[in-house]
Parts: sequence; C-alpha cells; structure tokens
Amino acid sequence: MNKFFLLILPVAFATAANAQQKVLTTNDYARAEKMLSYNTEPLIDRASIRPNWLPNGQFWYRVLTPQGSEFMLIDPAKKTRHAAFDQQKLAASLSVASGKTYTSFMLPFRSFSFSADQKALIFQADGKQWKCDLQTYAVTPDDSAMAQAAAGSLGGRQPRGSGNQVVSPDGKKAAFIKDYNLWVRNLATKQETQLTTDGEKNFAYATDNAGWTSSDAPILLWSPDSKKIATNKQDERKVGDMYLVTTNVGHPVLRSWKYPLPGDKDIAMIQRVIINVDQPKTIVLQIPPDAHRSTFSDDISMEDLNWSADGAQLAFISTSRDHKQAKVRIADAATGAVREVFEETVATQYESGWGSANWKFMPKSNEILWFSERDNWGHLYLYNSSNGKLKNQVTKGNWVVTRILKVDEKNRQIYFMAVGRLPENPYFSQLCKIGFDGKNLKVLTPESGNHTASLSPDSKYLIDTYSKPNVPPVTVLRDLNGKMLVNLEKTDVSRLAATGWHPVTPITVKAHDGKTDLYGLLFTPTNLDAQKKYPVIDYIYPGPQGGGVGSWSFAASRSDHQALAELGFVVVVIEGTSNPLRSKSFHDMSYGNMSENTLPDQITGIRQLAQKYSYIDTSRVGIWGHSGGGFATATAMFKYPDFFKVGISESGN
Repeated sequence: MNKFFLLILPVAFATAANAQQKVLTTNDYARAEKMLSYNTEPLIDRASIRPNWLPNGQFWYRVLTPQGSEFMLIDPAKKTRHAAFDQQKLAASLSVASGKTYTSFMLPFRSFSFSADQKALIFQADGKQWKCDLQTYAVTPDDSAMAQAAAGSLGGRQPRGSGNQVVSPDGKKAAFIKDYNLWVRNLATKQETQLTTDGEKNFAYATDNAGWTSSDAPILLWSPDSKKIATNKQDERKVGDMYLVTTNVGHPVLRSWKYPLPGDKDIAMIQRVIINVDQPKTIVLQIPPDAHRSTFSDDISMEDLNWSADGAQLAFISTSRDHKQAKVRIADAATGAVREVFEETVATQYESGWGSANWKFMPKSNEILWFSERDNWGHLYLYNSSNGKLKNQVTKGNWVVTRILKVDEKNRQIYFMAVGRLPENPYFSQLCKIGFDGKNLKVLTPESGNHTASLSPDSKYLIDTYSKPNVPPVTVLRDLNGKMLVNLEKTDVSRLAATGWHPVTPITVKAHDGKTDLYGLLFTPTNLDAQKKYPVIDYIYPGPQGGGVGSWSFAASRSDHQALAELGFVVVVIEGTSNPLRSKSFHDMSYGNMSENTLPDQITGIRQLAQKYSYIDTSRVGIWGHSGGGFATATAMFKYPDFFKVGISESGN
C-alpha cells in the first residue's frame, strides 16, 4: 500500500522510505547534519564579497579565510589590490585602548567607514565607536556620527521588510502611511505633514496588499527631484476576506484581511495618483482604475513606473487582470492627463522580466526600451514614445534577456544579463552589451558558468562572480568592455572537502516529449556504494514562475538535499517544462493545464537517470515539495501511484 503524508517534515520521509533498507543510526544523522548549510558555509573560504564603494572610486570588502576575516582595498584605476589597513597593528592598539584582547584576523567588527581624507577609519566595537589613525595606528574613542545610509530605500522600490517608510532621493524626507493616508516626515526636524486626507479602510493610499503577500510598508515611487510621489489609492471594498487563526498559549487570535481568489468577480483596483509633496495636492490620473496587476508580479512594487528626470512625466504600464494585455501610458504629472503609447497583447500571458521589469522610459530621446517574447524568445525592442511606433528590435536570437543592468543613453548602449548563450547550460547567465540599433553585441563575461554582475556607482567598472553548481566561485573586477582588471577572490573549499563533502552532479535528461533537454541536479551520499541500490527522493517545484533548482551558481548544501542524501538516498531536482528562462513556447507548455505539474518530465527523467546510474532504484521513488511543490506532490500520489511510493506535501496550495 502506498504511503501518503501531508504536511510532514522531510526527515520523516527519510525514515519512512528508508526503513526497508536499514535502520538509521545517530552516526547517519550526524553525517547528514554536517551537510546542512550552517555547518558547510563556515568551511568555505574566500567566497562571495560585498563591495563598499568609496567617493574616490575605490572599494573595500571583507572576506573570510581559515584564520578569520581579511579586509581588502581595491583601486580599479590603478588595478591594485592590497590590505585595507594593517590588521595586526589595529588589533594591538584596540586591545590596549579597550582593555580586551583582539587578534588581527578576529577583529570585533565587520564594517567600517573611512574618514574623508582616508587617513583614519571609524568602526564600532563592544557598543562604542572608535577611531583609528592609519598613520600612527592610535585607537581612540570617537563621538562623531558614523556615516550611515538613511533608513528605508532611497526613492522607493524597497525590498520587503526594509521598514515602513520610503526615503526620498535627496535623503531629506520619508513617506509613510498613517490612518489609511500618506504622510511625509522631515528627517532633520522630525516634523510630519499629512499629504492625503480621504483615505479610509479598504480604500487607502499606498497599500501593500496583494492577498498572498502584504506589509505595512508604503508602495510608492518618489520623483527624482524628491518633489512628487507616484502611488495608488487601492480599492478593496468589494474584495472577499481571508482568515487565519494563530493558536499560541491562551486564546486563539483571528486574523482577517482582503484576499482576492481566482474566479472572484471583484478584485482590488488601483486608482493611480501623483502627489505634490511641498504643497500637498493629489492629482488623480485621468484613466479608470486599473486592476491590481503588474507585468512581472502581482504585488505592485512600482517596477511598472518610470519617472522622467525632471519629474514632469510618469510612464507606467497597465496590465489586464488575465495578464494578456499590457498598455504603456505616459501621464502629465501636473495635470494628470494620460496618453496611450502602445500596447502588447499575448494569447497566453505577458511578462516583462524575472525579478525586475525590463523596460525603460527615455524622455530625452522620446524612446522606450521594451521587453517582449513575440519571436518566442525574451528580447528588447526600441519604440518611439511620441507616436508608439516600433523603431527596431534590439536583441535577437535563441536566448533570453533577463535583466537590464544599465542603459547608457548618451552612448546609446545597453548592458544586460542574458541566459541561453552557453551550450553547456541554458540557465547560465552572462553580462552583455549592445547598441540601441541592435549592432555590436558583445559578451562581457565570457567564461563558462553562471555569472552575477554588479556595476560601480559611477558605472565605470563591474564586479563579476562566476561559478557552476559543482564549481566554486571566482570573483574578478572588469571594465565595461569586459577586460579583466583585478583577480579579486577564488573560493577555496579544501577545508569543506576534508570533511568528506563532495559537489553535486549536474544532469541533463530529455523531457516527456523525448526531444526537449531538461537540466537538473543529482545528490548522492558521500559514502556511496555504486554496487548497491538507493531509493530516490524527487524534490519538485513545478513553477511556472520558477523552478526547483533556484540559483545555478555554486552552493555547498542546497537546502537539505545533500543532508537527505546522506541518509541513504539519491536526491533528484529536475527543472521541468513550463518553467521560465527558456523560450516562450517552453514556458507556455503547461498553460491551461497546470494539473500535470511537470510530473511526466520527472518520471521520464528519473528513468533515464537510472539507465545511466545503476545504483538508482526506480521501484522506490518518493517525492516532496513545498507550496506549489506540495500541490505537485499530492498530484503525483493521486495520478501516478505506481511510480511514486511516498509523498510529502508541505503547505500545498
């Protein structure tokens, strides 16, 4: 009889499925625990870096080594890399000044700031602020304020959880919600000014509620001159309620909030407004309310809005409830008048990108850079913003633009991330640049692997980190032509490997159609005996907005996949058809038929792996997943019980 469990921890699955093979011991669990991230990550040296850019164009970063922390200073112009300061001298002086003992690689701070002349550094330790003279290395208490970024996120587009206010680009004001209305606070004087007065419950300003996600943070976008705010007045008065009960000690607490469901007649609607801040005035844009929708997500994070530099115009996208239509519009910020520029209609669904919207309003040249999959691949198109006519397709080919990193309007060049250009793996990302006219395409990060890139504040340099699921990262500094300037770090996993850890195995199989290549990861026990047979755990997330692998960069543990493998399993993760970052036709393969949940791909793929790896036992296959993966797991047990013998559905939707 098949075993079917709902909402059970994966370790319970490990015990149930493996009971026929052997009884797990405390040593087995100890070996598995060694492969969890909190044990593996401390054994990885010289891994990722976070640059701290200085006004003079230099940057410093902290990196972990077997001895402890090192602080490095990079001068891109001179192509130099050296210690940011003498850690041994600082440790000695701080020990004397504080009365505590510190060593050079175990300093009590992770961050610091240079003085304006870069002859001293300021840091905090043990609740005090200290200053170190970098000429004498004298350390003394310091009472001056340490330079820190203002709270919130400058200009909007803040990440979730960054606070309940949004700071203006000039850093002088912060917008926040109070009593369903929008207010602004002068950060110097703390004076608060009410900007709107007609907000009410379920019809409030800057509301952050998409049903499935919500917060107290305001959803808005400051104009570049910090004089205006673009936001919405969200009408949820006809939306149905969702209820959750929290049961802690004592009486249960009932939480209710507005949550539209598929098929509901009424959903949240947004009335778009522009608010003048200095002399509070609300200008309602002269269009009917839009459906609470976005071109890449439904949480309305302001990615679908672009201000002109002078704050005179606001370009935005209106998306239909079914995501089949996106209208590009431009509003006059003074009058609220709106004109339609162009629209895109798609038979299935329109998306403007993954993680961020791939479009840009360029009022100086009367152009709009637009993302579309109209030729079956995700590419950039250049439009005339005055008449809405297409000027030219910018990028083309059997690959996908995933994110615009920078648009150089002066030199008419676009820097963007793209996937699908490396034959080894279509999910590997690279940084490229191209002219507005679609000419002179150049790959700036050519090495095989998955690249992540960030630009310097002055956009003269880029920091490139590349790796593979089974190859540790290398981080380099490049110029904007892709020329390598400085080797920054090469990750060392020798201490981790000494524990018995081994890297994951990338895999390629054919989809259930027998033609389409699918990619994934295979995890095996570190004490694998290839002469034995091992049961399989299939971890699934069917998407279609994302897949089970997640990042294709290096990771030592990959959640608990390797830990589960240590308990006597082969763990498989296969990116099925209908997930993003491939062609439009690939992504649409489950459109209107999400009930299959990529399960035919999982079954076909595991059977192919068993032909290649004789230790895989296809008579003992289990499956588990969270959220959409929980839904897929339940489907697997009901539709394919002859193949999947155990299923654990966690938080299935």
